[in-house]
Amino acid sequence: MTLPDVDALVFDVFGTVVDWRSGVVRDGRTLGEAKELDVDWAAFADAWREEYQPSLARVRRGEIPWRNLDALHRESLECLLDRFDVDEMTAEETEHLNRVWHRLDPWPDAVPGLNRLRSDFLVAPLSNGHVRLLTNMAKRAGIPWDLILSAELSGHYKPDEEAYLTAVDLLDLRPEEVAMVAAHERDLDASREAGLRTAYVHRPLEWGPERADEVERPDESAYDVVADDVVDLAERLGSGPVA
Repeated sequence: MTLPDVDALVFDVFGTVVDWRSGVVRDGRTLGEAKELDVDWAAFADAWREEYQPSLARVRRGEIPWRNLDALHRESLECLLDRFDVDEMTAEETEHLNRVWHRLDPWPDAVPGLNRLRSDFLVAPLSNGHVRLLTNMAKRAGIPWDLILSAELSGHYKPDEEAYLTAVDLLDLRPEEVAMVAAHERDLDASREAGLRTAYVHRPLEWGPERADEVERPDESAYDVVADDVVDLAERLGSGPVA
C-alpha cells in the first residue's frame, strides 16, 4: 500500500477512464457514412477537445454563467460544424452528436482495474462532466462507480480548488484521505495543492497513436503513485483480483 490512510479514489474521466477520441471518431464516421459527409473525423475530434479548456476557462473567469458540459460542448460543436463545412445536419442529428460524450467507451483496463480497487477503496468519478452525463456513461459502459461525483456539485470546474474540496466534503473525509487519479498533470497538481493525495495513470494513446510520443510519463517521484494503467494502479495499491 503506497497510499496509507486513503479511503477514497476519485477519478478524472475523459482520457483517464474513457477513450474520448475513439468515441467521437466512431460516432462521427457513422454519421458521415449515413449522410455522405467528407469530414476528417479524427481532426474533428481533436479540434472539439481542444475547445474544452477554453470553454471551461470562460466559466471559471466569470465571463459566462455556469453551464454544464453539454451546453459548453454544444457551443463548440456549432462552431466546428461551420469550420469543417458541415451544413447538412438536422437539429436532432446535431444533438445526438453532441451527446457522444455520454457514450464513450472505457479503456480496456479501466473496468477490471476499478473492480479490483473497489475491494479496498471507495471509487468515484470527479470529472468536469455533469452528473447526468457521468451516470449515462457509466450505465452504458458498465463502469462500476460506487457513487457519482462531479465538479457540477461545487459550481466550479477543475482545476478550481472548490471542485476537489466539495468532493472531499461529500465523502465526509479529510483531503489527505482522498486520492485524485488522473492522466493529466494539471489536474493532479491542482488536487495536491488542495491537500489530496495523487495517482498518475499513463495514457499515451489519448490523442491517438500518432501523438503517443508526445505524452511523457512523469518521474516516479512526481506523484504518490505513477502507474501504467488502472490495473497497474490496483496492483501497486495492493488491491487483489476480484474473485
